[in-house]
Amino acid sequence: MAQGGLVGDQIVNQMVVNRISQPDCTSGFLLDGYPRTKPQAEFFDGVLSGKGLPKPTVIHLEVRTETLVRRISTRRQCPTCLRIYNVLSQAPESRDICDEDGAALIIRQDDTESVIQQRLKAYEEITGPVITHYRGARYHRVTGERSPEEVLREISRLLPPSPRWPAGPAGYRPQFRLFPAGS
Repeated sequence: MAQGGLVGDQIVNQMVVNRISQPDCTSGFLLDGYPRTKPQAEFFDGVLSGKGLPKPTVIHLEVRTETLVRRISTRRQCPTCLRIYNVLSQAPESRDICDEDGAALIIRQDDTESVIQQRLKAYEEITGPVITHYRGARYHRVTGERSPEEVLREISRLLPPSPRWPAGPAGYRPQFRLFPAGS
C-alpha cells in the first residue's frame, strides 16, 4: 500500500462483510471506497442479495487529478492519535503539531505525490468497469470540486431516509473525504 498498490479483493470483501454484519448497520450503511473493482462489485451484489437488501445507491465523487494531488499531498497525520489534518483546509492550530496531543504531525508514505499518482492511475484502470456495472437509476455522479458542505447537501438529497437519519443524513457531520474511492 505504501508503494501505491491496493489491498486484494478477498481481504477487502471479508472486511466489508464483517463490518456490515455489525448491529449498527442493520438500518443501512455507507461505504467509502468499496467496491473498487468489478469482482468486488459482483461479490457485494451477491452479499446484498443474500441478505435480502436492495441494490446499492452509488455515489461517484468526481474530482480533477490536480485537485486530488493537492488535497492528498497536503494531508498530515498525528502518529499518536491518528487524527488527519490538511494544511490547506483543516490545519492544526500550531503548524505541524497535533491539536489533540501535541505530537509532531507526519506525512504518510502513501501521501507523497509519486505514490498518489500511482494510486490514481490504478484507480482509473480498475474503476471504469465498476462504474459501468452500477450505471443506472441508483448511480449518481457528484462533482467534488465544491465545498464539503455543498457536496454533503447534494449527497443528502440522493440518499434515502433511514431510521438513523429520518430526513436523510443532512444532520450528520462526517469528516468528508473528497477524493476517489481508490485512494
